[in-house]
Amino acid sequence: MKRITIKDIARTLSLSVSTVSRALTGDKNIRTETRDAVIAAAKRLGYRPNPVAKNLKAGHSNTVGVLVPEMITPYAAKVISGVQSILYSRGIKVLIADSGEDSAKERDNLALMEQFMVDGIIISLCDYKRNNDEIRRLAEAGMPIVSYDRMARGLDIPQVTVDDYMKSFFLTEKLILGDRKTVVHLQGPDCVYNSIERFRGYRDAMAKYRLLVTPEMVIRTGLSFADGAEAADRIMRECPSCDAIFGFTDTVAIGAMNRMRELGRSIPEDVAVAGFSGTELSTIVYPQLSTVEPPLELMGRTAAELLLEKINNPSAPNRSVVLNADIIMRGSSQA
Repeated sequence: MKRITIKDIARTLSLSVSTVSRALTGDKNIRTETRDAVIAAAKRLGYRPNPVAKNLKAGHSNTVGVLVPEMITPYAAKVISGVQSILYSRGIKVLIADSGEDSAKERDNLALMEQFMVDGIIISLCDYKRNNDEIRRLAEAGMPIVSYDRMARGLDIPQVTVDDYMKSFFLTEKLILGDRKTVVHLQGPDCVYNSIERFRGYRDAMAKYRLLVTPEMVIRTGLSFADGAEAADRIMRECPSCDAIFGFTDTVAIGAMNRMRELGRSIPEDVAVAGFSGTELSTIVYPQLSTVEPPLELMGRTAAELLLEKINNPSAPNRSVVLNADIIMRGSSQA
């Protein structure tokens, strides 16, 4: 369907484009009969103003880009809900792009946001190293960028995170105090810095209670349910004495828990299981999953507020906000 433009109205009425434009914006120097004719023609032809062109002429697009690493779990949806609750009330629209845990696609999405001339970008990184050069270039060119959830190491931009190290430490400690001595950690990819921090928390909690961490007790895994199930198979082969599992995310932990049950291990009697994400996924499985629950909507609202701060004042300091996260112990770790 062809979009009706000011040029179409001008051609229909044999008027100049500037006259039609001024008539539509209520210029008092335009004769009343001319203005009425323009408005009538606009209505008859189905003309609608182009808000993008209008905003770009004013020097802004009234849009913000949000780049998420995945849309499979409810995690990103919760954060986006928080972002929208702040931006929509200010008349700012949100463009959402899913990078699919692919740094190349993430780079394409950054280019897409630049092409659409968004006023700012909120991003959760696929890889804390891969696209730093592009993010620095955009930031130095004046694009406000805020990182959320996944740590943006080596980048001087505003960030919203939780304390992955401390929460992982205390979650592991709770498993240990529940009389679990052989706690296996399903460690996420090295490209996600949160994975490194969560492993450090696990390792230091085990050290505090003088519990040995052997190589077979730390299993590198991916981010899917299938990765968790595959890790459970490895646990049964390499560490059959395992009595607890701490997964990098709820998704991985649930995959491992379900597979453990298929293999005949009772949860939590034989093996306690815990994760880190705190979405609805943790409550719709049986038994319900113990987890670290970040305040996802608050994370989105905070990221949006930090972005508005940089949009309104580009010289504002790049603040980092660390939000509290709840440790919730449920049936998967409590007999």
